[in-house]
Amino acid sequence: MEKEVKMTHKGRRLFITGIPTSGKSYLAKRLAESIGGVAVLLDDLRESLCDDEKYKKWVNFYLDQNEKEYLTKTSNEDMWKNLVAQSEAIWPAFLNKINYYRDEVRPVIFECVNILPHLAKKNLDFDGVVLLGSSYEETLQRNIADPRWGNTLELQTLEAREFFFAERPRYRSEAEKYGYPVFETADEAFDILHKSFN
Repeated sequence: MEKEVKMTHKGRRLFITGIPTSGKSYLAKRLAESIGGVAVLLDDLRESLCDDEKYKKWVNFYLDQNEKEYLTKTSNEDMWKNLVAQSEAIWPAFLNKINYYRDEVRPVIFECVNILPHLAKKNLDFDGVVLLGSSYEETLQRNIADPRWGNTLELQTLEAREFFFAERPRYRSEAEKYGYPVFETADEAFDILHKSFN
């Protein structure tokens, strides 16, 4: 069994994870600004790993697929397995980035879809929350407004279905299993988190 190694940090820390379009970045930035902290959007780190042979396969995993074929022919269970495989493969790079802030005395809020609850429980010594989005319709509209992958309405609709119907219940299940609070909206989470930091 792999040994759990927890990081230690000088200041308050929080991670935010969950499905795309759920408001993770918005929540991280809003919360950090309100408490004088730092928001670290780890999703942005993936771009810098594209040329690293150690991570290249999984960083580019989705971009290397025929998106329509992947989203129409892959089962919800296999979609989740692929997200887990990607998250676990690039987790060491994310841990390095998180550890970079170990001496930061201000609160630091880390945000990323790849901070899966089982990984956080194993290596992070701080709390986190999971954002799920409140409805499929909202997930779709947000994905159309700010596409995560495809550039057509058909692909954006397929993506939204993956986020809400394939990933959402599995994020919830992991969160409940490992004891992390679940929220449907960023505003709901903000009110509670802001109070806890103050």
